[in-house]
Amino acid sequence: QVQLVESGGGLVQAGGSLRLSCAASGRTFSSPAMGWFRQAPGKEHEFVAAINWDGSSTYYADSVKGRFTISRDNAKNTVSLQMNSLKPEETAVYYCAASGLPLYGSAWYRKMGYDYWGQGTQVIVSS
Repeated sequence: QVQLVESGGGLVQAGGSLRLSCAASGRTFSSPAMGWFRQAPGKEHEFVAAINWDGSSTYYADSVKGRFTISRDNAKNTVSLQMNSLKPEETAVYYCAASGLPLYGSAWYRKMGYDYWGQGTQVIVSS
């Protein structure tokens, strides 16, 4: 089992930045895939970004490319999401997720590809 705890959410003005962190505990932190999703009120979970086990491959939703950066530190058992130039429509609860198996193709972008989830951290972007 893997436990994930997100932190770093909060209130920020449009155009501002936030850095989310996800601390993993439980079994050895060698999850082949870690990701971030978000869920706005009344909407489905939306893929944001993902990273493979050694950080050599990253994946982003088109809407965040160039503004968000995902990274991981296996020595510290953490995954981070640096979010810049935030927009009001990105107000949502942001969730950290981990997969117990390698992901391929479109599975990187789908909620069902991930086995473990955190409780989420709220991000509010004011206009």
